Amino acid sequence: MSELVTDPNDPRIKRGPDFEPIEQCEVYMVLSAEERAKGFVRPLRREYLHAGVRGGCGGKTVINDQAIVETLARDPKFYQGGYCVHCRKHRPNEEFEWLDGSQVGT
Repeated sequence: MSELVTDPNDPRIKRGPDFEPIEQCEVYMVLSAEERAKGFVRPLRREYLHAGVRGGCGGKTVINDQAIVETLARDPKFYQGGYCVHCRKHRPNEEFEWLDGSQVGT
């Protein structure tokens, strides 16, 4: 499991999409517990699709970490992309959608 950090200057944070398969990152950034406690502007969602109609493989990814789920619900634009466990790539939000069909990151 990856480590979660709140420091945007952590040098281990990877930025940008992958073009070849890789393992998940060593660390992922999340909003602080205090910021997440302020409430959510979107529902808490754990599953998204690497939508084939958006250029993805069609595979479903489940987010296992509550802090990441809450970060997405508090600030939908916090992450510029997601990780597909099937392709094993970080890709832009435009390629992902929630199970209700809405685009991740909006």
